[in-house]
Amino acid sequence: MTGVTDDSAGKNRVANLPGTWHHGPVLSGLLSGYQAAGANESADLDRMAHLAATAADPWSRGLPLHFTASAVVVHPPSGRVLLRWHVKHGRWLQVGGHGDPGETSPLEIALREAREETGLTDLVPWPDDALRHVAVCDVGPSATEPEHEHADLRFILATAGPDAVRPENDQSPLRWLDLDEARALVGDNNLRVTLDRVEALLRGARR
Repeated sequence: MTGVTDDSAGKNRVANLPGTWHHGPVLSGLLSGYQAAGANESADLDRMAHLAATAADPWSRGLPLHFTASAVVVHPPSGRVLLRWHVKHGRWLQVGGHGDPGETSPLEIALREAREETGLTDLVPWPDDALRHVAVCDVGPSATEPEHEHADLRFILATAGPDAVRPENDQSPLRWLDLDEARALVGDNNLRVTLDRVEALLRGARR
């Protein structure tokens, strides 16, 4: 995976966790087969693996740490990425969110959320269906939820029709941006790491 270095020790820690694997790809291969890059991502991966191995439903919004799935949407010919304004977070971020009851496939959750939030019906995993980044994200309190954390599983999705985007609502505009523009909007958010990996993949695809 471009931009991801070997972390065999971290991979072994994930594979050797106790517990029964109940939640499909989250536990049976997605996390145990993922190689984190650097200490921060390795620590987040360990926390996610423990969550997946011990929680009855690791997607439950009732947990202080629970899984979400998201994606950076790209238009490979132009090298642009799509960001969405998230009112709750007050930031430009990638699309994605929580699994619905009964959903367990992170990629399918990311695809569903991306289609709902962008109006794009032709989205496909790009350049393949690999998990590209794992990150634990702080989420502030709201009127309906206390402060909590998202164990976010990130993918890359591509569209061939960028002009077909339609915001989900008036409060959630969408913007196509080149990578430098996207990084400027994202600031110090860990989405910068995801964008760097997108850039490396786009560069490789043009060779």
